[in-house]
Amino acid sequence: MNRLLLIALALLATQARAFEQNDPLGFQGAMGLAPSTTLSAPAQVQPPQPQMQQASAVDYADNMNSNVFGAKLFTGSFTQQGAMQFNPDYLISSGDQIQVRLWGGFNFDSVLTVDPQGNLFLPQLGPVNVRGVRNQELQKIVEDAVRRVFKSNVFSYASLAAAQPVRVFVGGYVNRPGLFNGTSMDSVLHYLDLAGGIDLERGSYLDIQIKRGDQVRANLNLYDFLLLGRIPLTQLSDGDVIFVAPRNRTVKVSGYAENAKQFEFKEEKLALGGLIGLAKPLAKATHVRIVRNTGTTRNVEYYPLEKALEVFISNGDEVEFTADKKPGTITVRVEGEHQSAQEYTLPYGSLIGDLLKHIQYTERSDRESIQLFRTSVRDRQKALLLTSLQSLESTALTARSGTTPEAQLRKIEADMILQWVERAKKIEPRGQVLIAQADNRDSLLLENGDIIRIPARDGLVLVSGEVLFPNAIAFDKGLDLDEYIERAGGYTQNADYNRIVIAHRDGSFEQGNGDIRPGDEVLVLPRVDVKSRQIWTELVQIIYQIAVSAKIVFRL
Repeated sequence: MNRLLLIALALLATQARAFEQNDPLGFQGAMGLAPSTTLSAPAQVQPPQPQMQQASAVDYADNMNSNVFGAKLFTGSFTQQGAMQFNPDYLISSGDQIQVRLWGGFNFDSVLTVDPQGNLFLPQLGPVNVRGVRNQELQKIVEDAVRRVFKSNVFSYASLAAAQPVRVFVGGYVNRPGLFNGTSMDSVLHYLDLAGGIDLERGSYLDIQIKRGDQVRANLNLYDFLLLGRIPLTQLSDGDVIFVAPRNRTVKVSGYAENAKQFEFKEEKLALGGLIGLAKPLAKATHVRIVRNTGTTRNVEYYPLEKALEVFISNGDEVEFTADKKPGTITVRVEGEHQSAQEYTLPYGSLIGDLLKHIQYTERSDRESIQLFRTSVRDRQKALLLTSLQSLESTALTARSGTTPEAQLRKIEADMILQWVERAKKIEPRGQVLIAQADNRDSLLLENGDIIRIPARDGLVLVSGEVLFPNAIAFDKGLDLDEYIERAGGYTQNADYNRIVIAHRDGSFEQGNGDIRPGDEVLVLPRVDVKSRQIWTELVQIIYQIAVSAKIVFRL
């Protein structure tokens, strides 16, 4: 009696586990029933629970942002089951669903399941063995069976409708090992993706095994898929194991390379030539810098790429591809009021004077105000601006208060300043270099990407900033600064009357009541009204810096 009770409890527990896993075959297997006797459709993959969805999202986000070569494979793209019924090399197995149609002298249309013996049972024909038959040969096998019984006037059609539902174990160094539902046609990438991908810190992309019991049926190297597009289509069965081995040796690649990632290799030492095949350096890369993994002491080696075959990489080394070659030529653009070419290709080391000899001026060209705009200067101006903004940000956040009302005012003021800082970070300086009045202008070296601009004599003065009606005003040598501002509607309530910048078109600046020339820009800066003297000083300096480098007035 006790033995019968234990058997009944065991059967109930097995049934409960099977339904919890959305696997009706579990209960049938426990009862000794053949799957084909009750299964008429493939098992549906259980929708992931909210906690599983959150875990998957974290894994996929980590993979997307990872520097490990191959990690971006596993971001959920392979979790969707695709229609792969038409793989011609797929071997029919027990549990597969076959669409069979007979017409003519005898009509039949149904989806049949391949039984445990590997047979399809066709009315009037009996069992037809199809287990192990390639998908592309299935039609011929059924046709031959039909012709053995019906000599004429009966036609047949057979096609794989659905692959066998299977459960596959994914183990080893993956993010979420487990047992996953799918079909025998789903790829190894599908099940690895369901497991959250390979562990970024411990798992191997070079050594993935597909096991059936103690037998290793296939080995998978994901680098072959990523670099060569090769992947074995291994047909999985119920209970198969996908095992990810521990990670091998690694090397980090940076610099001028298409694949600036962390790579894995099996050898004791990897030839640099082999790493070049993985990293694919850009055309401009000429040298390689290797930081050896020697503990706390950094050992740096530097080689030209042509010596790559003589150099070997060890576990934990860092490799950077660099460009260490002077360009043979540079490209410079000439814009503005002139009649010569717009772009010049010059030898490296050319001087501004060499270029100006080729420019054909017009009657409207302002030769005294030639402008130079340089990328490297713009980058330095941007870096200086960001440094000043970070200092202001720190000052605003650490300002002290003596009372609670004062603390509240400081908080409001700090929020306002931080919003202004975020907007100011988006401002791009112009990178103008003051060369018009330089005695050695013609002997200055040109850089690749320089822009020379020849201004036109337009006879206008631009007034902007804290004036009522920012406008361009015709130059009149009889007008002073205040009169130009009056013609722009006068000051706004937020204007700082003592901080006015006159930007001359040659790149020079004056502050206050200076000499106005044709083509100048008058920038009326805003008044800064804050409680802290230190913040006031930094804000005034940054506003002036923006006005000088970008020629715009940016209000707080």
